[in-house]
Amino acid sequence: MRWAILALALGGFGIGTTEFVSMGLLPNIADAMDVSEPTAGWVISAYALGVVVGAPLIAALTARMSRRTLLIGLMVAFTVGNLATVLAPTFPSLLAARFVAGLPHGAYFGVAALVAAHLAGPQRRAKAVGQVMLGLSVANVAGVPAAAWLGEHSGWRSAFLIVVAVGVLTVGALIRNLGSLSDMRVTNPMTELGALRRGQVWFTLLIGTVGFGGMFAFYTYLNTTLTSISGIGVGTIPFALMLFGLGMVLGNVVGGIAADRNVPLSILLGLIGTTVVLLVFAASVQFAWAALILTFFVGVAATVTIPALQTRLMDVADDAQTLAAALNHSALNLANAMGAWLGGLVIGAGLGYRAPSVVGAGLAVAGIVVLIVALAVQPGGLRTLRPRRQAPPVTPIEV
Repeated sequence: MRWAILALALGGFGIGTTEFVSMGLLPNIADAMDVSEPTAGWVISAYALGVVVGAPLIAALTARMSRRTLLIGLMVAFTVGNLATVLAPTFPSLLAARFVAGLPHGAYFGVAALVAAHLAGPQRRAKAVGQVMLGLSVANVAGVPAAAWLGEHSGWRSAFLIVVAVGVLTVGALIRNLGSLSDMRVTNPMTELGALRRGQVWFTLLIGTVGFGGMFAFYTYLNTTLTSISGIGVGTIPFALMLFGLGMVLGNVVGGIAADRNVPLSILLGLIGTTVVLLVFAASVQFAWAALILTFFVGVAATVTIPALQTRLMDVADDAQTLAAALNHSALNLANAMGAWLGGLVIGAGLGYRAPSVVGAGLAVAGIVVLIVALAVQPGGLRTLRPRRQAPPVTPIEV
């Protein structure tokens, strides 16, 4: 099981690297493709659009396919999309390549989460999901800085060659370490589409879209916030981003353990933590040391919710888990777009670079409201927020 989950996490590492490294290489892409930097930003939008479209489409159409075959196929498609990125001769072909590279993203994470939960069993499923998502977090600590450095020194295409290499390694690791998974039940497209008729699925997706949008409102403008308000030098920014990535790693681990104890409570505490830390960041960002420490804790608080959101979708989707789990990543990419847009709005309105963090806190509060409403209308209601009592140890009886 450990090697299988490590193979799944390696795929997450590659996906996280390709998703975030584009943001740091936009000036390089713009120069090479002879377009403006805002126009170069379309490569990020094209990838996100691929995620949003691909997650539900692939999950529904491949419902009858073996989970092992599907995961390997998705990683092959991901690798091909990134190879097309490296070879793209024109800007339109680059946009098409990024869209193709984004298509497998959500479906891969959704199916990988289901497989990890299946392998780990009901008592450790959220922890296993968190371990798969750990690849995404580690990418922000190691993969993105390494790829960005290579892209700066050897051309932006070389950064995506690293992703291609990780994709090839992941395909090999999945073939070698992933069992047949023949005991995992497959469904059909109509069954999977049934997830869209369940109100709690939509509530959970909305929690992710709104609540996690707060993190992206903060993260999108973090570089300029730190340099213009905290007085941190440009050379220290990679260290700040690494702190954020380390916070994400810790948040995934803590979130997985917490969700195995109580899923809705884990989501609630993550959103409350995000709200508090973002407000404290906005109030104290002028102090460089405080800004760096709080950057780490924003990564922790925001990421705590991810394993719980993924696990809750499994719980409320009934027999349509593949589509629901994949849609979680469509929701998170919508959160990315919304958070960045709202943060830009308040900056454009002249409210300064503290404002995106305040907007982020507001979005986290909105996520709390959606969670409370979702729990209030389901069986068990708000009582599900009570911490689960641990059963007392059983003393063996000697005969």
